Amino acid sequence: MFPRPQTKSFSSDGVTLSYFDQPGPAADAEPVLLIHGFASNAATNWVDTGWVSALSSAGYRVIGFDNRGHGASEKLYKIEDYGAPVMAEDARRLLDHLSIPRAHVIGYSMGARIAAFLALAHPERVQSLVFGGLGINMVRGMAGTGPIAHALEAPSVDDVKSQAARTFRVFAEQTRSDLKALATCIRSARAPITAETVATLKPPVLVAVGDRDVVGGSAEELAALIPGAEAFVINGREHMRAVGDASFKDTARAFLARHRLGGG
Repeated sequence: MFPRPQTKSFSSDGVTLSYFDQPGPAADAEPVLLIHGFASNAATNWVDTGWVSALSSAGYRVIGFDNRGHGASEKLYKIEDYGAPVMAEDARRLLDHLSIPRAHVIGYSMGARIAAFLALAHPERVQSLVFGGLGINMVRGMAGTGPIAHALEAPSVDDVKSQAARTFRVFAEQTRSDLKALATCIRSARAPITAETVATLKPPVLVAVGDRDVVGGSAEELAALIPGAEAFVINGREHMRAVGDASFKDTARAFLARHRLGGG
């Protein structure tokens, strides 16, 4: 559908991660860091859905990477090797590796959670934040991770009875993921983000969630907790279909344009 950028790799504190770095049309193009969701990868989440093309055509330098345990990045099988705070440091180290002091950050689903931890730990590195596919459930937490882990570990998708868990298993197989690594990732300690914590986010925030997304929850409710945050409801979309929505891309590009690095 869309040409895939050339991938490279770097070491994040000893963990080998795969990434791409699509230059912008100008040498000083503003960077946008993309963080994908659970059981996905940078190409599936951002290239195949048209995000890299849309952002490149708008003049941005676009960077994406495969989270640890995902895509072409190193697979790990210890629970302590995962968790959003740990994975947020991967994102920070990639910015360090590329000598990028500050970037716009767009995360989808699990990637939004990772983006939040990145901004909380390193606010000086984040120019603006887009949380896609994760609304109020960012602070409520995600229920049912046990069934998802069991679904990933089942001998076959036919053995999975939970429809919600089955959806994740089917998607993981479609992305040719390492099911054992994903099961470990989903079981990792889910560091809490409270309503009080998200209220301290410093960068401008856009929350975009489909109106049929029961995984992410309400965009408006999360945005209401964050001073100055904007909410965008993606019409007619559930969790798996919202990411590639054209209106989501248009709204995000307009948001980035309002919060450029130069302040203009």
